Amino acid sequence: MIKNSVISFQEKKEEKKGSVEFQVFSFTNKIRRLTSHLELHRKDYLSQRGLRKILGKRQRLLAYLSKKNRVRYKELINKLDIRELKNR
Repeated sequence: MIKNSVISFQEKKEEKKGSVEFQVFSFTNKIRRLTSHLELHRKDYLSQRGLRKILGKRQRLLAYLSKKNRVRYKELINKLDIRELKNR
């Protein structure tokens, strides 16, 4: 699942590493990797802190993308299989 999304992101020529989509994609990969690590090592508090920081960064980037371009936001959420957070 993750490998297929890596390939689809790397195939696009116009996709830059600094783009919001690529950053959210890389944060999502890190989040999934850290989540699986924390399932085995429950008391790894430094990794828990790192996970919370990455989650915050991804949340801010998604909020930015949602405000700027709702269509790209929806496509990214569907492509990465991330659920959409409701407005508070």
